[in-house]
Order: sequence, then C-alpha cells, then structure tokens
Amino acid sequence: MGLELRQQLKLSQQLVMTPQLQQAIKLLQLSRLELLETVQQELMENPFLDETETETEVREKEELTESQQEEELVRTADWENYLGEFSSTSKQASARDSEIPEEGLSFEARLASKPSLEGHLNWQMRLSNFTDSDIAIGEIVIGNVDHNGYLQASNEEIMSMVQATEDEIEDVVKRIQRLDPVGVGARTPQECLLVQMDVLGYDDPILESLVRDHLEDLEKNRYKPLARKFKISMEELKEYLDLLQTLDPMPATSFSSTDPHYVSPDVFVYKYGDEFVIILNEDGLPRLQMNSFYMDSMKGAADKEKEYFQEKMRSAAWLMKSLYQRQRTLYKVVESIVRFQREFFEEGVTKLKPLILKEVAEDIEMHESTVSRITTSKYVSTPHGIYELKFFFNSALDLNDGSQVGSESVKALIKQMIAEEDTKKPLSDEKIGEILKEKLDVNIARRTVAKYRSAMGIASSSKRKQYF
Repeated sequence: MGLELRQQLKLSQQLVMTPQLQQAIKLLQLSRLELLETVQQELMENPFLDETETETEVREKEELTESQQEEELVRTADWENYLGEFSSTSKQASARDSEIPEEGLSFEARLASKPSLEGHLNWQMRLSNFTDSDIAIGEIVIGNVDHNGYLQASNEEIMSMVQATEDEIEDVVKRIQRLDPVGVGARTPQECLLVQMDVLGYDDPILESLVRDHLEDLEKNRYKPLARKFKISMEELKEYLDLLQTLDPMPATSFSSTDPHYVSPDVFVYKYGDEFVIILNEDGLPRLQMNSFYMDSMKGAADKEKEYFQEKMRSAAWLMKSLYQRQRTLYKVVESIVRFQREFFEEGVTKLKPLILKEVAEDIEMHESTVSRITTSKYVSTPHGIYELKFFFNSALDLNDGSQVGSESVKALIKQMIAEEDTKKPLSDEKIGEILKEKLDVNIARRTVAKYRSAMGIASSSKRKQYF
C-alpha cells in the first residue's frame, strides 16, 4: 500500500467569535453601573472616543439669561489680578483663606474609615494590661475570629502558630471575650451568651441552665416541657426569654465589612393615561462621539501610526454601535414584558402571569440567549416597586378551569396570608393549600406550598407560633 501527499480544497462554514462580537455580548449582560465603568475605561484608553454634551446641558446653557451670564462672570472672574493693589482685601487675608486644608482634600480624605473588628480588638488589647507575650497570642486569636465574632481555631492550632501553653492561650481568650463587644472570641453560642451573662451579673441558675442546655428547645418553641422541668409558670418563663433577648448571640455583626448594594434601575415604566411609557435610564451614561482632532490627524500620519489610528477608530465605532444595540435590545425586551405582563403593571404581583424566555424571544424575533443576557442584572422601576427583569419570568400552575397562574403570584399570596395570620394559631402548609384552592381554584400540593414558603425564607408554622 503506497502513501502519498495530496492537496485538497474544501469549503466549510463556521461561526467565529470575533473580539468585537465578544465585546457586544459582554455589554449585553453588564449591569448599569458596570456599563458606566466600562465606558469610562474606554474613554480613558481610546483617544478616538470623546464625550459630547447632552441635549439637556446644551439647552440649559442656551437658556441662560444675560443677568445669569453676568452673575457667572462675577463669580468666576479673577478679581485679585484685575484690581491689583487696590483690592480692599489684604493679601495676608487672602493667603490665610487659601490655607484652608479642606479645599484641597479629596472626597475620600474627608471621610472617616469604618473601624474593623480586628483593629477595634487590637486597640483595646494594647490599652489593657496585656504583656508582650499575651499580645502575640491575642493577635493570633483575633486573626481567627470570623465575621460573627466566633473563634474558628482550636487551642492546638493556636499553639502551632505561637510559642505558648494551652493554659496561657485559654487565659488570653477569656480576657478577649470580655472586651468590647462582649462575647467575641467564643466558640459556641452558649459560651458567647454565658460570657455576656457573667459580665452583666446574671447569676440565676435557671437562666444559666436554659442557655447551657436548652437553646435548641427555645429555638423550637418547646416552652411547656421547660416550664414543667423548672417548675415555673409560663409568665416566669417569658421573663427569662425577654432577658435572653437582650443578649447578642452574634456580637461582631456591627463590625461587618459588607456594604449595602444600591440598585439603579435600567428602565423606568410609567403609566400615562391608559398606556405605559418606557424610558431608558441614561443618567450618567456618556454620549459618545468620534474625536475630530484625531480624525484630522490620521491624514498626515505615518504608516505605523495610521495602522494604530485605524484600529482605535474601528474599536470606538464598534463600541458606539454595541451600546446603541444594547439599549435598543433592552427597550424591545421591556416592551415585550409589558405586553405579556400588563395585568401586573396594572394591579401588582398577584396578577403576574407565567412567562418563559422563549415567548419573549419569539415576540421580538431574537434568540433566547440574547434575552437571557439582556435580563441579567437589570432592574426596572414599575408603579409597584423595583424588580429585576428575571422576576417576570416564572413557572406556571394549572387552574381547574384550564387556565394558568404564575408561581410568583402564588408566592405573593402565601406571603400575604402568613403576614395576616393569627400568630398564636399560624396557618399550616396544608391549610394554606386549601385557602389557595378556594381563592384561585388551583390544586396545589402541601409540599409545593412548603417549597415556596422555604424559598421566601419563611419558617414553618411550628416555629412561627407565638405563645406569649
């Protein structure tokens, strides 16, 4: 059998993800704040991109009256140089005014940093009568305290990190537990609460036994067996519970480093008459244009420079096109959602219909993946509050008459029923299912009610029950 080399021509089609296409897909799934950061970064890196004034800013400048222009001139004029030596304000006084330090400070420099738990404890430890060896042990202990204030390292692990005996470590841990916040550095919730009781002088044996041995019973509302065990009335047990509620089982939460995340809506939906108006939130988003200076500079540029200029010009043009396409896609998706979920925008969450990505994709003649990307991390301001776009896509439950209801509507009804229930006789999952059958004529299983309730972070009826 002979072997030979042979050339062969073959035509085939394949999908190639160009860098420009990857950038356009990336812009689709960015949130509004991430998009602002991306555009600002491109403005800094690409000389062909320039920021133009919005129509509102141009109109505001044109509407300035002559008197307002004179006031602006008075405010911004350099009167010191104009008046020269005839100024009524001495140069010494103006020099003192210029020495005000706040005027030259950045915004960040004027803000006090939030104290951390580690820094707060180390500061107290150095102001107390800790020896150098105690401080060395304390730094290891504090470094192993989690965000709730609990020590996550055993004595053996601490001994492997510092030269100390187990008794010395235990002594330092006990002293740290009595620093502010009291109870920090405990290993268990029982130890944390017992330390706080010791500092506050609560030496009642029943209270100590409740904390040491019966926290689980208190969590599960097993009050009557506890009252029988300690031979006390329910009113006396309630006094103990009220006292325990003054203690903090997670002492370090006030030093949590997590900052709140603020949501900026990408779209506003307003009702105007009988119709809904959709307005994209472009506040703060720069209006981009090509920089005319660099466009003119391309004519006399060398070959290497021209190649660089052309690359940056194509990148700038594609970014502007991608931003327009993103906003256009977002508008079309929200417009489709408003059509499908009009009853929600009219009356609220209880009227939310079942909806899937495929229905919106077919309505706007786009692919499902595009709809999925454009609805990721995007928020819409509606007459009933701010919601993520993903919220409007939910599964369906069949009604007895053949129609369907959205799962989010059922969840909203469950939440409403639990909020209005008698706390001493809370509704069971089975009872909630029966009420839903009466209200919506829907056959919903008890386990489905339990699943929806758990998804909303609502405890079971036994844990919601209040005895006092």
